Amino acid sequence: MLTTTRQQAQASPKSRAQFKFFRRNMRMDARRRPPKSSRTTSSNDGGPLHPHHKQLAPSVDDRSLSPTPKASDALPLPLYLTNAIFFTLFFSVAYYLLHRWRDKIRNSTPLHVVTFAEIAAIVSLMASFIYLLGFFGIDFVQSFITRPSHDAWDLEDTANPSYLINEDHRLVTCPPTANTPPIPKLPNPEPIITPLASVEDEEIVKSVTEGTLPSYSLESKLGDCKRAAVIRREALQRITGRSLEGLPVEGFDYDSVLGQCCEMPVGYVQIPVGIAGPLLLNGMEYMVPMATTEGCLVASTNRGCKAMYASGGATSVLLADGMTRAPVVRFETAKRASELKLFLEEPDNFDTLSIVFNRSSRFARLQGIKCSMAGKNLYMRFKCSTGDAMGMNMVSKGVQNVLDFLQSDFHDMEVIGISGNFCSDKKPAAVNWIEGRGKSVVCEAIIKEEIVKKVLKTSVASLVELNMLKNLAGSAVAGALGGFNAHASNIVSAIFIATGQDPAQNIESSHCITMMEAVNNGKDLHVSVTMPSIEVGTVGGGTQLASQSACLNLLGVKGASKESPGSNSRLLASIVAGSVLAGELSLMAAIAQGQLVKSHMKYNRSSRDISEAASS
Repeated sequence: MLTTTRQQAQASPKSRAQFKFFRRNMRMDARRRPPKSSRTTSSNDGGPLHPHHKQLAPSVDDRSLSPTPKASDALPLPLYLTNAIFFTLFFSVAYYLLHRWRDKIRNSTPLHVVTFAEIAAIVSLMASFIYLLGFFGIDFVQSFITRPSHDAWDLEDTANPSYLINEDHRLVTCPPTANTPPIPKLPNPEPIITPLASVEDEEIVKSVTEGTLPSYSLESKLGDCKRAAVIRREALQRITGRSLEGLPVEGFDYDSVLGQCCEMPVGYVQIPVGIAGPLLLNGMEYMVPMATTEGCLVASTNRGCKAMYASGGATSVLLADGMTRAPVVRFETAKRASELKLFLEEPDNFDTLSIVFNRSSRFARLQGIKCSMAGKNLYMRFKCSTGDAMGMNMVSKGVQNVLDFLQSDFHDMEVIGISGNFCSDKKPAAVNWIEGRGKSVVCEAIIKEEIVKKVLKTSVASLVELNMLKNLAGSAVAGALGGFNAHASNIVSAIFIATGQDPAQNIESSHCITMMEAVNNGKDLHVSVTMPSIEVGTVGGGTQLASQSACLNLLGVKGASKESPGSNSRLLASIVAGSVLAGELSLMAAIAQGQLVKSHMKYNRSSRDISEAASS
């Protein structure tokens, strides 16, 4: 019969439409048939399914025939009757209790004196309210239970189920049929296998790739940081199928980064370090190391150093030195938060808070506390000196001491976070631009007219005009925050990477305003940079690594100063500002003279044959 129907369907479009209607009715009729007694299913061609599918749940057709459980089945009475009972009960006892309440008020009877009937009415009111709140919408909830989802997990495709759920509640794939479209598979990358030193290392790599040994635990398991890096590197190549050739792994002291600089190392990145200078600053000469991959940067800074040196050098002044941390706490009311704000800003309480804060370190010295409120939330910005360390951990420990101390008098204070972004760390923020963070430095120099013409190849008037229109007006038009300069972050980043500073703190450390003015009857150029938040240190973090320590030693600021704690980090901040001044001079001169593009095309473009390099 089916064959005849198909032949008829091929006769005309009308016959084909009738055939489709006939097939759809057959499928609907199949869904209404009683379920089969056996759970064993077979494939479309009559053969048995793969042995893996013997424990499958009932087939899609079987599940579609089984009655869908309803939430109302758990009720002892029909749903409409149960709703009517609880509706009546709720309004009846509510009316009764309101009536009794009115009588008690009229008779001056205490409301808390209740009879047995009133207790029963209260209990009935609560029971009916709970039912109406939780179960009255049972039909609405039931509609979601019985409605098909039509999403990626919907298994109601009775014509061709490709996925079924086994008894372990996991999806399994049925054998493909003639109507099943092939599922495209992404090609798996071939594992890259590099022979290791021993069979034991091969077993460890296998354990890492299989997931039985966590990669982060290799150092503690092996006790050899370099061996751990090599094994982790090889496991990474085999898992991803990507080669790490070109990323060096030999020649690095991995013990020096364990627990302080980098986790799960697989190698190290090589960044060339150039030297700019001599930088003549406050009568002293410094050769400035700069780690960068940008062409012209070192050469440009070096030209600025040359111009300043020929004009007698630069002078820097340290305006402030204090790292900040600002926790956020919350109270029940804004009034209560304001009480803590007034307490912290009271001068008579500062000495006590300083003693508590300074316990964190022999170098930490609390300088001040500024508070800001947002409703019932209080932000407290602590500022303290940190010696030669950059000081983030030091100030955080001091803040924690103060918070623990305040908890005794302000029991209702809830500490939301040790940092509430009022600090503000590694983000552009007006509070750092105005109040300063870390070291605040101003550096200036007077460049003679002949040096401007001979070394910088431009004129004083051109530099002054360009600075006003670019660094001042142009930045204002752009809505800059602390970015009233040409490229201060270029020099800051290069010195930070070379000396082991936190590169992310380049954001606030590069806040800078560059000023240029004609002096001495318009002949000479007065240039200055003001940088309110240079965050540097000469101890801790990456400053202890061999390469970075060598760069600090080149500047004469390696480690902590024993004679004057904090002097090394302050000198480093002054050197950063002086280098920025040199870089600003040179870049502004190049722009004023129209040489920026030409110099970059000459020094910042590779002359290698790219096609030849790629083939090799």
